[in-house]
Amino acid sequence: MKRLGIGVIGCGNIASTYLRNAALFPGVELRACADMQREAAQRRASEYGLRALTVDALLAAEDVDLVLNLTVPNAHFEISMAALSAGKHVFTEKPLAATAAEGRTLVAEARRRNLAIGSAPDTFLGAAGRLARRLMDEGAIGRVVAGTAFMMGRGMEHWHPAPQFYYQPGGGPVLDMGPYYVTMLVNLLGRAKRVMALSTIGEVERRITAPGPNHGSTFPVGTPTTIMALIEFVSGASVTLGMSWDVFRHSNHPIELHGTEGSMRLPDPDTFGGTVGLSARGEPWRELSTADTLHGRINWPYDAPDRANYRMLGVADLARSLSDGSPPRASGELALHVLEILEGILQAGVSGSAVTLPESSVRPASLSEEEAALLQND
Repeated sequence: MKRLGIGVIGCGNIASTYLRNAALFPGVELRACADMQREAAQRRASEYGLRALTVDALLAAEDVDLVLNLTVPNAHFEISMAALSAGKHVFTEKPLAATAAEGRTLVAEARRRNLAIGSAPDTFLGAAGRLARRLMDEGAIGRVVAGTAFMMGRGMEHWHPAPQFYYQPGGGPVLDMGPYYVTMLVNLLGRAKRVMALSTIGEVERRITAPGPNHGSTFPVGTPTTIMALIEFVSGASVTLGMSWDVFRHSNHPIELHGTEGSMRLPDPDTFGGTVGLSARGEPWRELSTADTLHGRINWPYDAPDRANYRMLGVADLARSLSDGSPPRASGELALHVLEILEGILQAGVSGSAVTLPESSVRPASLSEEEAALLQND
């Protein structure tokens, strides 16, 4: 398979994960990087043996086939559209765009130009997601009736030196962390058709306690920080989704699904591994670890690993799709549906009324263990 030449735009915190992991996947090859802060691009280029370019030069580079868009959420649309206009395939960090309207424009533009567009998260392609999907498709818990999904914590300002953008429109727990949870749910349950929600802002100002030049300063919050939602799926399943950056401690499991034949619980969908729990018709939980499996092995952070992190897997799958003509799994269409769900939740939280979602066919094909092995180096 011909290697897909990758140009990275956005050289911040998340870039190091993608850049390190690129070496795991034979179908992709890093070529260049760019950032609005020239020093950031030069630093990443030095670390990983790349060319540090301006954004315009990277978009014009003949050896760049795909732009990996790792900019902040409010820049996703502009950079992805510029890349498509330059004739490049795109894979962007989540969310696909700051609004569903922008996301629809990107997907339509990629289709018009016969280019591929994909989007994080690709965590559902990891070991735990693959195992859960296989069990679901085999009918291990029957038809799913109900479920819960919870992402709760204290936000970003205690570890991120410049967390302000997380708390503005385009960010917040729904658009920042929601994609991990909702993408996993769509992968397992299929398309959603309606959402309802309540939302609030816990603190109108946040104080940065992370080390750095902004330590001790405060900033205003411009988007809800606690949202309780209900997602209705076409399959008939109803899932309660709780997302908050106003919680000190909780004991809710990340995802639980309950069906006519049993129950399943999943680990944090922000990671690629973890333990899947399965209970058949009320039997004690059977714990199915993925720690010794492909894309489930603990590998991150590199200095003290405590989780499985294989970001770039979705890019490798997109490269495979360009080679064999089949749809990419972490596709723009999937990311758009997830964005429509999340935007619908935010709208419902403001209006108090249910939001009906656009129709689409977005459930990705399952990724078998054999196919996953073909995407990665031995």
